[in-house]
Amino acid sequence: MQLTYWAEHAWLDPAVEPGVALDVTDGRITAVRTGVATPPPGAVVLRGLTLPGLANAHSHAFHRALRGHVQVGSGTGSPPLMRGIGAAEGASFVPDSFWTWRKVMYDVSARLTPDTYFALARAAYAEMALAGITCVGEFHYVHHAPGGTRYTDPNAMGDALMAAAAEAGIRITLLDTAYLSSGFGAPPEPHQLRFSDGTADAWAERVSALKPGGDHARLGAAVHSVRAVPAGQLAGVAAWAEERQAPLHVHLSEQTAENDACHAAHGCTPTRLLADHGVLGPRTSAVHATHLTDEDVRLLGGTRTTVCMCPTTERDLADGIGPAVAVQRAGSPLSLGSDSHAVVDLFEEARAMELDERLRTRTRGHWTAAALLRAATTDGHASLGWPEAGRLEAGALADFTTVALDSVRTAGPSPLLGAETAVFAATAADVRHTVVGGRHVVRDGAHQLVPDVPRALADSIAALSAPPAPSA
Repeated sequence: MQLTYWAEHAWLDPAVEPGVALDVTDGRITAVRTGVATPPPGAVVLRGLTLPGLANAHSHAFHRALRGHVQVGSGTGSPPLMRGIGAAEGASFVPDSFWTWRKVMYDVSARLTPDTYFALARAAYAEMALAGITCVGEFHYVHHAPGGTRYTDPNAMGDALMAAAAEAGIRITLLDTAYLSSGFGAPPEPHQLRFSDGTADAWAERVSALKPGGDHARLGAAVHSVRAVPAGQLAGVAAWAEERQAPLHVHLSEQTAENDACHAAHGCTPTRLLADHGVLGPRTSAVHATHLTDEDVRLLGGTRTTVCMCPTTERDLADGIGPAVAVQRAGSPLSLGSDSHAVVDLFEEARAMELDERLRTRTRGHWTAAALLRAATTDGHASLGWPEAGRLEAGALADFTTVALDSVRTAGPSPLLGAETAVFAATAADVRHTVVGGRHVVRDGAHQLVPDVPRALADSIAALSAPPAPSA
């Protein structure tokens, strides 16, 4: 397949250029031609600012069902989705910390089946495409049926996620997650049994049988956290990723309680524990990294471990503001994720990283708009094992998105300030086009593969109010 897209304006890092023709053959950009004042004959016209496709480096697709339901204050009664899955009818519902929020998340995870998870993820990934996201890193740990019984196909849930991404038209790195314990030295609790393979060896055996279907999917690994994988088994997960040169992700120091428990169990920080067991490195991404010591920052930067910031979730769960400036100065690339999907908007994540740092320091200008876009594009894709994506240049995957420059949020500034406008003013609602592998997945703000994304979201979330299915 050969075609040409003509971008009215395009961000060719680090500057915005007017009139850019992107020649595409078999899903890759074969030429980038600047100074093309008018669309070439037969070209697909992209009005606005075209950017490389955005990489959502940290997602839990089933968390999309939590949106709105975990913002209900005391005395207002339990929200509809939660009724019958842990909250009594009419009882007050107070998700006042990360840990109480986590209980509700567990209740929702207990409702998932391969079929309901496929439907929810398909809708969630379609929402991402509408937001300009062309690749998602799915941090996947709901592996088994409730109670821990394996499905007939032990990877039925992972297969459902990869199929969902294919139908939504985006790329996926399935970060299959080792989740073996409920805490340091503690076995899984009943609601965590479906997450656990028992040992790192059993996890590796299952994951090794997982075969990504299609060129839209790649496989990576994840350590859920130092509390969920015993120290003696961390190296086994890291070795599996090393043998395959696959991405390796890990939740790190999101909560001070995790740090305290790690000190009590091992006499060190979670970052030091990961370093001592060979988990850190340039193919590793530490997600959140909110509560770090100076030594932690040096360890992450010195190993060139990427740090994935998820500012809207970190704010939503009252986690805190991580030291993103410090870790980047120490040598860590930065990526961005929507995590719990409180919102799905990578422009907001990029903007929030800068604005949160302004609040913390009471100074401005920690990152340029170009630097924040790199976190959302080039570095995000690299952290997910797609180094050939995230940039508009010959040889790169033909994944890009176009932001309107004439909406009520973006109208006014010169198009040459398009990067600043996109990061500091635009929202996901301003995305007009999303192209993945040369395929026009979102055209004029409408998803071409999932015709009614709001209805798909509503229906898939409503389906989770049914009783959990029996083990297969």
